[in-house]
Amino acid sequence: MTARQPRRLLRPLIYAAATATIGGSVLYYSYRPRNIPGSDPAAVPPKFGSDGTIAPPRFPKVRSRAEQIADLKRSAAISHTSEVTNGHFSSLFRSGGKTYNQETEGDKPYDLLIIGGGATGSGIALDAATRGLRVACIERDDFSSGTSSKSTKLVHGGVRYLEKAVWELDYNQYKLVKEALRERKYFLDTAPHLSSWLPIMLPIQKWWQAPYFWMGTKAYDFLAGSEGIESSYFLTKSKALEAFPMLKRNNVVGALVYYDGAHNDSRMNVSIAMTAALYGATVVNHMEIVGLEKDATGRLCGARVKDLVQEKNGKRAEEFTIKAKGIINATGPFTDSIRKMDDQTVDEIVAPSSGVHVILPGYYSPAKMGLIDPKTSDGRVIFFLPWQGNTIAGTTDAPTEISQNPIAGEEEINWILSEIRGYLAPDINVRRGDVLAAWSGIRPLVRDPKAKNTESLVRNHLITISDSGLLTCAGGKWTTYRQMAEEAVDEAIPQYGLRTGPIMHVPHISGTEMVDDAAPLDGTCQTHQVRLIGAHGYSKTLFINLIQHFGVETDVAKHLTESYGDRAWTVAALSAPTEKRFPVRGIRISPLYPFIDGEVRYAVRHEYAQTAVDVLARRTRLAFLNAQAALEALPTVIDLMAEELKWDSKRKNLEWRESVQFLASMGLAKSKLNVTRKDVESGKAAEYDEHERKLYSRHDRPADTIESDSKFESGENPMIGKDSPANK
Repeated sequence: MTARQPRRLLRPLIYAAATATIGGSVLYYSYRPRNIPGSDPAAVPPKFGSDGTIAPPRFPKVRSRAEQIADLKRSAAISHTSEVTNGHFSSLFRSGGKTYNQETEGDKPYDLLIIGGGATGSGIALDAATRGLRVACIERDDFSSGTSSKSTKLVHGGVRYLEKAVWELDYNQYKLVKEALRERKYFLDTAPHLSSWLPIMLPIQKWWQAPYFWMGTKAYDFLAGSEGIESSYFLTKSKALEAFPMLKRNNVVGALVYYDGAHNDSRMNVSIAMTAALYGATVVNHMEIVGLEKDATGRLCGARVKDLVQEKNGKRAEEFTIKAKGIINATGPFTDSIRKMDDQTVDEIVAPSSGVHVILPGYYSPAKMGLIDPKTSDGRVIFFLPWQGNTIAGTTDAPTEISQNPIAGEEEINWILSEIRGYLAPDINVRRGDVLAAWSGIRPLVRDPKAKNTESLVRNHLITISDSGLLTCAGGKWTTYRQMAEEAVDEAIPQYGLRTGPIMHVPHISGTEMVDDAAPLDGTCQTHQVRLIGAHGYSKTLFINLIQHFGVETDVAKHLTESYGDRAWTVAALSAPTEKRFPVRGIRISPLYPFIDGEVRYAVRHEYAQTAVDVLARRTRLAFLNAQAALEALPTVIDLMAEELKWDSKRKNLEWRESVQFLASMGLAKSKLNVTRKDVESGKAAEYDEHERKLYSRHDRPADTIESDSKFESGENPMIGKDSPANK
């Protein structure tokens, strides 16, 4: 009896201690201190003079597009007169450009020629250049002109992929989610100015869904592990409606909120390409492949190209050859066209799928909260997210034909609007006229040509090599672009007999010698640590320094720092004075959005923008945010670019026609497709048609009450008795 007494006392103590330990561990894991990307102070803080004024940083410049093209041409004139040690850079490279010895290195063939300047192609160029390889990357249109600019703007692992992995016991789906969650963290670390964490609400319509969704979001958190930031959490109905007041009240019992990343996709793509250029890659847009070159043994050894900008300028585009030891095909939906240049008999591997998105005004969603509808009327998933001050909704998923600028169909747009009506409050009238822009992106799903069942699609990316040595990297998604690039370069090195090496003189991308980039460029893949251009001096308070130094408006300053990072200093410096008391600098190209004239000049001088569409769609995002506003800004953009690039009247007219044609693919009203520049400048293009007139109460005179609220009949004077003859 006496021996059992201590045991009775000891057992509850053990249980209590175990419970407290487990509970404490759960609490610590949920509320542990976390390092949120972008919240740290700038790695390169601004310098202040003795009088307290800010001394703006001076950054290295990328080599001009003409200099890059000259490098491409010299690669065909192979010189054996001397050798240059791998990794040797001239002193000019330390100021931002990789400069070859004109008689030696510049005349050697490239280690790699990458065809395609989207996320994958630019990522491969950056990976290879930071391993000490001599790299060229060419793009027929513009960086991010295709699929890479038309995404849902999410950096995510994929909650729905995790659900499929569990229910279908699919290990490949699980690997895809795990890989994407890891890459998501790298994404946010290397470009905190272009990406951020976004809470996404998952509405619960039935109580039985609560434990199912809770387990799903917690599994998502658990898989992220140390790569995760914020933990998912539950909201009661009242808290869910407080966070997302636009939700329909009668079919919501609560909500789960989980975290994923969001980003500015085309600006991310341009930043990757420009970072690769600063590390020595030869990067050229608007350069078209017209044929592939093979040696006597049938192995690929180069490509014939032509500069499309020359054709736009009314000149004959001269073809020339680029020599390279290896060629990588990273052309997304156009993958098969390059593969057939190599071998006409190959089977096509791309199964193009169309994804339509629409842009709605910002009042359709909270500024800092997204929403996912996990099961639409036809079983698909739809996202509803804040982006750049507006709201993005999508996407559809349907087989399509490959085209340069696909147009979003009315059927797809109306389907998205119909699904939105299903979960928004009935007093919110979701109107077709509220759609500010709509576009269709082509997702290049791929089939493995070596698989027995050639109809089955590869859920992840695919890397394959032809008999002649064409390495193709296709499929995948934005979040995993870096991993795809790493695997492609890993495959290319032994395939083409390449030697990597350390970079001895790293360019001072941060604009100072005081700060090391922290990435040991030793010849191995280090892109998970290589911060992109603009990241070094970025902080969440940088916009205050811009306001105090340049006198720009607050929303403009925030936009510049979130789009260019520390390069916002250069953009603001390129902005013209307003001749007003305030703002001092920054003339808006559209009164509705914070895009300013300095961005157009910066795009031309530092980001290889060659057309008005390059600026309106990929350097700024105006065409994606509001097609009509982009049309109205077009004359200003063309004039600014003409001043920079010395365009004549013929080129300006060509830019007008091609830009309006492009805006048609962004949802510009059909009634505006034949407008002239004179129509826009005179204000005629801003006139609204009958449909637009009905959207708003435009011409009603000011009144204390609207007619429907008045308690008095039309014409009745409330100051005189109802029975008075004056009211009869």
